[in-house]
Amino acid sequence: VQLVESGGGLVQAGGSLRLSCEASGINFDDYTIGWLRQAPGKARRGVACISSSDGAYSADSVQGRFTNSSDKAKNTVYLQMDNLKPEDTAVYYCAVDKYGGAYCLALAVYDYWGQGTQVTVSS
Repeated sequence: VQLVESGGGLVQAGGSLRLSCEASGINFDDYTIGWLRQAPGKARRGVACISSSDGAYSADSVQGRFTNSSDKAKNTVYLQMDNLKPEDTAVYYCAVDKYGGAYCLALAVYDYWGQGTQVTVSS
């Protein structure tokens, strides 16, 4: 299983970025896919997740600003991030939960991880 994130970069506060996570070796549609982030000096935290069975879910801190979606044909999941804030600065990871059914913002549920992509929001 390989997960490749892309789309990170530097953006000013209030701007937007779209992260992509492309999978090989699995069919995304069969699993829960999560987005997690790790800010400098802080623990990694769940941001959003999506699955065919349960739909999309996001943390309170990003609700109304981040949108999770998927393209089955491309086996790719996206995280559209709008109205970005400096506190969104972090390395963003996508991850796969093989079993599903658990709280999808918890790090422990994830079995496969991408390499991460840096998002930096300037004030």
